[in-house]
Amino acid sequence: MFLALLVHVDNIILAGNDLQACTEFKLYLNDCFQIKDLCPLKYFLGIEVARGPRGLFLCQHKYALGIVKEGGLLDSKPSAFPMEENHKLALVQGRVLDDLSWY
Repeated sequence: MFLALLVHVDNIILAGNDLQACTEFKLYLNDCFQIKDLCPLKYFLGIEVARGPRGLFLCQHKYALGIVKEGGLLDSKPSAFPMEENHKLALVQGRVLDDLSWY
């Protein structure tokens, strides 16, 4: 039998390979702390969880989309290449920063 308890602040994930043992442990936790069982895991700490015949699929699409939206970049167009091909980097001479206190 295997049971794993993942805790983050006031959120808990219980995973195991024995359904009866998981159920008994949830009852024990409820007796001690009055927990709320939200049933099968769907979303946790920015990670979406989907179940399939071959196991679990974890995805952060919703989380990443939220970051892009918050940055105001939803209407941005993708670039086939992030910078000019064969761009040669050169050493810059002179003052690097005008005011170091900002950095």
